[in-house]
Amino acid sequence: MDLFSSAVLGDLVLSNRVTMAPLTRTRADAGDVPGDVVVEHYGQRATLGMIVTEGTYPTQEGKGYTGQPGIVTDEQVAGWKRVADEVHAKGGTIVMQVMHAGRVSHPEVTGTDRIVAPSAVAIDGQVHVPSGKAEFPEPHALTTEEVRQTVQDFVTASKRAVLEAGLDGVELHSANGYLLHEFLSPVSNVRTDEYGGSPAARARLGIEVAEAVSAAIGAGRVGIRISPMHNIQDVVETDLDDVTATYDALMDGLAPLGLAYMSVLHSDPRGELVQRLRRRFGQAVVLNSGFGTVTDLAEAKDLVENGHADAVAVGRMAIANPDLVARWERETELNEPNPATFYADGATGYTDYPTLESVSR
Repeated sequence: MDLFSSAVLGDLVLSNRVTMAPLTRTRADAGDVPGDVVVEHYGQRATLGMIVTEGTYPTQEGKGYTGQPGIVTDEQVAGWKRVADEVHAKGGTIVMQVMHAGRVSHPEVTGTDRIVAPSAVAIDGQVHVPSGKAEFPEPHALTTEEVRQTVQDFVTASKRAVLEAGLDGVELHSANGYLLHEFLSPVSNVRTDEYGGSPAARARLGIEVAEAVSAAIGAGRVGIRISPMHNIQDVVETDLDDVTATYDALMDGLAPLGLAYMSVLHSDPRGELVQRLRRRFGQAVVLNSGFGTVTDLAEAKDLVENGHADAVAVGRMAIANPDLVARWERETELNEPNPATFYADGATGYTDYPTLESVSR
């Protein structure tokens, strides 16, 4: 496979195999609605093979960050429709990452009375809130019935994203310490009902969400993101035997569904764990080598052309280079990302990175 060749992942058509990783940027307008600057940002990056949006909350309790967009209100849906229309007008493919933050939040952020998680186990640390910083609170442990309602929350959000806002699909966020990932770890999930205890039970929610969303919008429009052993935000996965058993169970539940793809964030994408999960999953896999390294052209080419992945997910280089694919194809200079503006407000560091075309004028 060539990095710049087209690909079909389920019902998703990619013009190349360079995808934009989901990137929290906290630029939503009042009411957590994607506004003009968000529309422009995603439209600028439409030449990437597939855009995965920033994590978008499916229910108010699932909001993780001030400035994060949602897919709950009619106004938010309308904002995302503008984004989808802009990307499609430029020939791009865009899917929404549906992200329930779980315990990685605070009532000052959600505006609700509580935050929720598999178990009443708080993160050890502080969270950014509108008034400054606060300790992560102890979350409410979802009841069995509330867990089942969470499945429906993902379904409702996914239907709104695809059937109303017109995005091409969704990516279910089961990585980086957020709710679905919290259920997978025996450290954050100490439940004793059917959603906790054994590896298979801890994998149950992710499978049920994928099944229900696939039934609602079609499996060919559904991806899922995982980050085994990433050990972030107190979702600890250090026992390789337990990790293997848990993610094997997750793969065994997902494989029959025929999902569009699985996106894996891992520091060793060529290693035995990731490649084992890829084989067990059986569908297309998008790889990303993690927060510690930047996926450069050589890395991207190696992963795709040597058969480790069907596509790659690129983060920081996609932030700084809206025309990244053209720059990589020509092997020309790249803009350097400015981390100081990753989570700022407005256009600076968001829509003002120059393209090759603008520089050559």
